[in-house]
Amino acid sequence: MNLHEYQAKQILRSANIITPRGRVADSADDAVAAATELGGDAWVVKAQIHAGGRGKAGGVKVVKSTAEVRALAAALLGSTLVTQQNAPDGQPVNTVLVEETLSIARELYLSILVDRETECVVVVASAAGGMDIEDVAHATPEKVLKEVCDPMLGVQDFQCRALAFALDLTGDAYKDFCKLLPALYRVFISNDLSLLEINPLVVTTDNRVLPLDCKMSVEDNALYRRKALAALQDDSQIDAKEAAANAANVNYVALHGNIGCMVNGAGLAMATMDLIQLKGGTPANFLDVGGGATPETVAQGFKIILLDANVKAVLINIFGGIVRCDVIAEGIIQAVKEVGVKVPVIVRLEGTNADEGRALLAQSGLAILAAESLTHAAELAVDHAT
Repeated sequence: MNLHEYQAKQILRSANIITPRGRVADSADDAVAAATELGGDAWVVKAQIHAGGRGKAGGVKVVKSTAEVRALAAALLGSTLVTQQNAPDGQPVNTVLVEETLSIARELYLSILVDRETECVVVVASAAGGMDIEDVAHATPEKVLKEVCDPMLGVQDFQCRALAFALDLTGDAYKDFCKLLPALYRVFISNDLSLLEINPLVVTTDNRVLPLDCKMSVEDNALYRRKALAALQDDSQIDAKEAAANAANVNYVALHGNIGCMVNGAGLAMATMDLIQLKGGTPANFLDVGGGATPETVAQGFKIILLDANVKAVLINIFGGIVRCDVIAEGIIQAVKEVGVKVPVIVRLEGTNADEGRALLAQSGLAILAAESLTHAAELAVDHAT
């Protein structure tokens, strides 16, 4: 689950980490009031969406009058901002963050993330921070520094010093960095984050270090014990179908194809999508209803899939291990009747009571096509979606 920049900075401030002064606004008038409250003669207005690349897309600008604050806030609020990370659909801008400006000498990059390969938390830093960090990582990977943190010890003082030296920090900036990094690590661990990214981490002209931007992602599997963070979820920033899936407690990812997929088990779902692609089709989604799928979850799955107007056929692929195929067949029949499915439905059942399940589908009188194998199911789905 991603957080907005202003939410992430509130968490930093609660951990006594200094950030630029700012205020969130949801109207042009409120943005002007925020600028007036902050004082000064220049401000940064930032669109609040769950995507990077806002600056290049025109979502982050420095303005030098309250009239410009009003005009930019009015232009951003209610718009859809498309960046390199959320193209082609973009995301709606419902709030903006108005912040004081700083006198910046250098822009650095700093992030803390979970490295699946080492199974450790890793600190990543670079002296080449800012909007082009992705290009830096691709073209000059030697400029990207890494420190692997021992799970029992966390980030250590010697690692902070090593990174500070490598980033060419001296004096107060060196001291600030060596205090900031352990504080960020504590925020990362105590909030069950999967990513904490500061880009840029700025060195000001008076040689102080502080986070100018902040991106946080909370580990979804930890949200059950992070109720306060879960309450910060902004459903407007995710696909409507994904929001419905979250509410139904099923795993769904929207794609851009026309064959809806409903599968029990993530691995089987990936294999199903691969086979559809191999047979010349394009999956409309990833949908894992779980190993213990019930008729209710099948019905919910249908409703979510059919929210996508591009879906021309639905492929259901169920392996009956924990759950019996005849129970799933009853759920499919019930769901097709309840939801009023008007597109072809292809079903492949295998495992416990698969024959009984296929018999129930054949006797239902509904336009449900029973496939003999997964390959056959993929071929039928592609044929009926074209």
